[in-house]
Parts: sequence; C-alpha cells; structure tokens
Amino acid sequence: MNTNNVNPASDTYRLWSGGLWIDNPALVKLLGLCPLLAVSNNVINGLGLGIATLLTLVIANALTSITRPLLMTSIRIPIYVLIIATTVTIIELLMEAWLPGLHASLGIFLPLIVTNCLIIGRAEAFASRNTLPSSLTDAFAMGIGFLWVLLVLGGLREIIGQGTLLDQADLLFGDRATAWTVHLFNPDSGMLLALLPPGAFITLGLLLAAKNVIDNAYQQKADKT
Repeated sequence: MNTNNVNPASDTYRLWSGGLWIDNPALVKLLGLCPLLAVSNNVINGLGLGIATLLTLVIANALTSITRPLLMTSIRIPIYVLIIATTVTIIELLMEAWLPGLHASLGIFLPLIVTNCLIIGRAEAFASRNTLPSSLTDAFAMGIGFLWVLLVLGGLREIIGQGTLLDQADLLFGDRATAWTVHLFNPDSGMLLALLPPGAFITLGLLLAAKNVIDNAYQQKADKT
C-alpha cells in the first residue's frame, strides 16, 4: 500500500489504532503466540520480551524501508530475514551483557524473535512498500500493541498465580527495583494453574473475549447513532 496520497494525520491515526487495537498483532492477528504464552508468567518477563520485540520491529522496518529501492524481488525476503536475525543477535548479546538475569529468564524465546511472523510480516507487507516515517509509525504501533498485551497477560497471571506484581523487577531495572514488588496476598493462596501453560491459554482466551465484548458494544453504540 502506498501512502503518499493519504492525509498524514489520518494515516498516522489509522496505523496507531490498528496496531494498538483494531489489528492488534496478539489479539486479532494472533501472531507470536509461542513466546507470548511461554514467557508471560509475570510482568517483567513480558516487558523484557515486549521491548526486545519492539526494538526489532523498529530497526527491521526502518532498514527494510530504506533498502527497498535497492533490492531485487528475488532476494528481498532473504535480506529481510538477515536484517531481522542480525538485529535480534545484537539485542540478545546486549541483554546478555547488561541484563544477564532477564536474558536467562527469557531463555530460548529471545532468539526465537527471529521467527516471529509479526516482524517478517510487517517488513514484507508494509515497510517494503512505504516510506520511512510510515514504516516507523507502523513498527511502533504494532510493537507497542504486542507489548501491552504481554504486560496485561503477564500481570494477570502473576497476580492470580502468586499474588504479586512486579516480582523480580531487579532483573530489568537493577538492584534498586528489588523493593518494587507489590504483595497482594499470600503466594500459597495463588492459583498455580495461572503460571502454567494452560493458564496462559485460558488468560489469553479471556482477553480475546473481553476485546470482542468491547468491540461489539462499541459497534452497537455506533449503529444506534
């Protein structure tokens, strides 16, 4: 899609509303579900993976948009994959050096960002056909849309599963964040299922249901007016 003839303000609004809600990559397109469900057992893991995914999206979209006039169609996809793999490798090495605890907690799901269909999909479907500003806006919108779902999912599972919020915040924010943990109730009273893979599927299903309810209510209100 070429956005050169589209009003910049309306196009920006469309991209942001699409990424954050209407076409949310996690709740609508259901992309990146493997790491989304695997590491979202608390807020900090979700935030760490979300930031890494967001950075990868921004860099990949930017480089894809910049190089699009230079690439032949036959080598386009391999180049996009190379860009994404290089970006993820750099982010992983930086995280291993500066945030070793978080890096260990995310484990194999950090390098698996390379295989996230969201990133290669946005590079091919959007950044390869649009200008740099539009590509960056799309990357931020989709990345933040993916990140907020990770945060909500991680927060709900952490609260229900162990009665805390921001547990292990020091893995991301350093020793000063050790005291940030909020204890809502005794961990022994938590529901272990919420921290296990079945709990991830159930919680995501509840989020999907909540989104559908909100969308239906909004649509009914719009129809009445």
